Amino acid sequence: MKIRWGKSSGFADDVAAMRRYARSLTRDRDDADDLVQDALVRAIERQATYQEGRNRRRWLLAIVHNVFISGTRREAAEARRNDRFAETQVAHSDASQEHHARLGEIARSFAALPEHHRAVLHLTAIEGLSYQECADVLGVPVGTIMSRIARARAALRQQDEQRAEPALRIVGGRDGSRTE
Repeated sequence: MKIRWGKSSGFADDVAAMRRYARSLTRDRDDADDLVQDALVRAIERQATYQEGRNRRRWLLAIVHNVFISGTRREAAEARRNDRFAETQVAHSDASQEHHARLGEIARSFAALPEHHRAVLHLTAIEGLSYQECADVLGVPVGTIMSRIARARAALRQQDEQRAEPALRIVGGRDGSRTE
């Protein structure tokens, strides 16, 4: 069964309802637009599952809801993976307590980077690949590698600068920021 997607069939009203519902779910205009786009793609891909006589708007709103829930679950799973990754990185270090805590902060910041930034930093900084070798592995131009590394480093610096207060308070010792 093919669904009629044209203007004459009230599709514009259905999309407006999808956008309103997506905005109430995401609380962000851009995220809502992305959600509606993903839901429309899914609706087109699965239009064979649409049952004749069923309310198309309710079907589309259910798809918006399901795409939102799937995305939320995916983000939560990624956050859990990032946390486990950060814990694993720190657990394998033999550093003092202060350095151990700092390594944890760095690992969490690294894990929070987008995948394409983590990939180039890992390949160049940890695996020791040259920019050209990294570009060959990822199948992108060297200039792309260079810009991704610059953006990743800037993001890490920004995350570090946002920690205005030191994460640890030194008790019974000397803090380098305090002179007595």
